[in-house]
Amino acid sequence: MRFLKPIVLLAISCYGQSLEDLPQMADNSTNTPVPASSEASKYVLPPLPYSYDALEPHISTQIMELHHKRHHQAYVNNLNSALDELQKLRGQANPDDTDLNWSRVFELEETVKFNKGGHINHSLFWKGLTPAGTPESTPQGELEKAIITHWGSIEAFKTTFYKSILQQVKGSGWGWLVCNIHTNKLAVATSKDQEAILAPDKPILGIDMWEHAYYLQYYNNKIAYLEAIWNVLNWKEANERYILCLPHSFK
Repeated sequence: MRFLKPIVLLAISCYGQSLEDLPQMADNSTNTPVPASSEASKYVLPPLPYSYDALEPHISTQIMELHHKRHHQAYVNNLNSALDELQKLRGQANPDDTDLNWSRVFELEETVKFNKGGHINHSLFWKGLTPAGTPESTPQGELEKAIITHWGSIEAFKTTFYKSILQQVKGSGWGWLVCNIHTNKLAVATSKDQEAILAPDKPILGIDMWEHAYYLQYYNNKIAYLEAIWNVLNWKEANERYILCLPHSFK
C-alpha cells in the first residue's frame, strides 16, 4: 500500500527493536505471503502469559480483565478498522492517487499510529509482568549489573525511575527503562499517550500510567500503584531485552 508503508515502518522502527514476537497479524503462524485483501491483514489481541488473577493482590483481577479484554482489544479493533478503511480508499482511487480523499487518509494514518502504538506498548507491557515471588520477579543478570553500575543500587534506580514518571507523565502515558542500541547505556524515559520510544532507544521495562491501569484499585494514588507493580515486574524478560541491546560479543 503506497501511503501506508511509511507509517507502518515508523511504528516499527520507533521501538528500536524487532517486533516479530508480537501478535501483529492473524496469519503470522504461517509462512505464506499475505494476500492483498484487507480481511487477511488483521492484528490480534495477544493472550496473557499468565491468568488474570496471577498478579493479585498487587494488580487486581478486575483491572487485568478490563485492561486486556477491553482497552487493549479496543486498540486492536480500531487499528484494524483504520487499516481496512485505508485499504478501501486505495482500492477506489485511480493509479496515481490524484482522486484520493487525502484529508481522510491523514486522519486514518494518525489513527493507525496511535492504535498501533497502543497495541505494541501493551504487548510489551504484558510480557514485562509476572506473578510476585517468582524467580522472574527479582532483578537479575546483565541488567541488574548495569543498573547497579549506572545508579549505584536497584533501590536508587527505582527512586530515579519513579520520580521521573511522577514528574513527567502529567496525564496518560508510560514510564520506561530504555537502552541506547549504539552506546548500550541505560536511561529512564517517559512517553505521552501511546507515543513510541524512538530509535536508537530500546524499551527494557515499561509501566502503563494510563488511569485504566490502576484507578479501579488505587484511585488517584499513583505512588501506591507504582509500589505495587514493582512486585510483579518481569526482570527475566527485561534482562533478555537488555542482552539484545548489548554488543554481539555479549549475546
